[in-house]
Order: sequence, then C-alpha cells, then structure tokens
Amino acid sequence: MPRAARVPAPQPDSHPGAGLGLPAEGPGSIGGWGRRIVGLCIDWAVASVIAHAFVNATLGRELGPLAVFALMHVVLVGTTGFTIGHFLAGLVVRRADGGFVGPLRALLRTALLCLVIPAVVSDPDQRGLHDRAAGTVIVRR
Repeated sequence: MPRAARVPAPQPDSHPGAGLGLPAEGPGSIGGWGRRIVGLCIDWAVASVIAHAFVNATLGRELGPLAVFALMHVVLVGTTGFTIGHFLAGLVVRRADGGFVGPLRALLRTALLCLVIPAVVSDPDQRGLHDRAAGTVIVRR
C-alpha cells in the first residue's frame, strides 16, 4: 500500500512571499489584500468616470468601464508597473524574479484579472492565478 504524501509543516518564520524570497514587511513585501482592494476600487472608479465621459455611448454602461479598466491595466502595468490605484495604495506589479513586467505579461495578467475568478484564487504567497500565469507579483513600494 502506498504511503500518503507528507505535507511539510508550516515554518514559524513563514510569511506570504517567503517562497519568492520577499521580505515579511516593508518595501518589496507582498501587498496585502486591504491595499489591493483599495487600489482596485480606485481603478474601477477612475475607469467608470472615463467610460461615462467617453466610452459608454459606444460600448454601453456595462462594457465601457470594463474596457477602460482593462486598457488602463495593460498600458499602465505594462509600462510603469502600476495603475493609478496601485500607486495610491503603495503597490507595484513586478515579475516574480524582480524584473519589469512588460506589455505581454501585462496583457495576460489583465485578461485573467478581468475574468475575476483567477484573481480571487490565490496561493500561500498571496499570488492570484492571474499573477502566477503571468509570472508577476504585487508588492509594496
């Protein structure tokens, strides 16, 4: 009879991001859920205002904000590493190896983020499936 696989016991100094070599707190540590939600709300509000002013007549009230939100994320995360909401919440998106995100990773990450489910399913390092697929992580600035 095969033996059951043993799950390693959590280490007392284990923290989100430890598996990625990130510090427990301060700059470069995993951005917490509170900061992420604040950043998301800010980004959605900005996207809604822009959509109301410029896009809703074309795409409608339902798709306008989502389209602007997605475009903001692809362009801003792909070029600067953060959106307006990320910046105001003190967060930045970077590759898991610490490098620049770039447009292709930002596009993949954003497409999965807009599906919602990949963003709310996370691993012990608090990376959503959208971040794992894109090889990115959200950290504090």
